[in-house]
Amino acid sequence: MSAAQALETEEISCADARVAVRAALAEAGRELPPERARQLSEDALLVVSELVTNALVHAGGVTRLEADVADDEFRLRVSDASRTAPQRVRTLKGSPGGYGMVVIQRLCSRLDVEIGPDGKTITAALPLR
Repeated sequence: MSAAQALETEEISCADARVAVRAALAEAGRELPPERARQLSEDALLVVSELVTNALVHAGGVTRLEADVADDEFRLRVSDASRTAPQRVRTLKGSPGGYGMVVIQRLCSRLDVEIGPDGKTITAALPLR
């Protein structure tokens, strides 16, 4: 199974990210049962939306987005220029926001953060099966 999409630009929006992920999912989902392909698509689109929103709000924007399939996982990589690791934001009870990373962690089988001299990359992996 081969499915890969990459965007590298100064301004990647949530809409751009969802388009790239849908394209990668179209190929990845061909070999999956329809119900699993639908669930993977819903989960991946929610995860990429949360990751990109976090980068836009907390890290000055996305510098690179990748979506691919490897080792029975659908992987999303979102890079930004901030060298600060994501942190759970405490919010007042009943106020919006602060739950994105919790949602991502629940949907993903793996979540890795790599920090380098030019910023960070968050890799979120969703199981294919």
